[in-house]
Amino acid sequence: MAKPRHHRDRWKEFRDSVNMTAGQLEKWLRTDESKEDGQKSGGESTGHASGGRIVSLLRSTMSELTDDDGHMRKVVRESAWRYSLMNGGHDPCK
Repeated sequence: MAKPRHHRDRWKEFRDSVNMTAGQLEKWLRTDESKEDGQKSGGESTGHASGGRIVSLLRSTMSELTDDDGHMRKVVRESAWRYSLMNGGHDPCK
């Protein structure tokens, strides 16, 4: 069964935005530096957990998408994360 247009559009935008492979991201997530990103509430930081979710999405197919895969929208939207990087001279959307 074909996925709705919004799923296909979200999938394309996500794939166009993420410029690391699942393997590259996993390797990064094993570093101490990656674990410093985001707020911590006892365990894993929010940024590190987000990276793990992105690895899962990169390893999935569009047919596996559900309405719960809104995490892809977080990756491509305008956000404080982008603004923080831009303050340092790096535009991740460029």
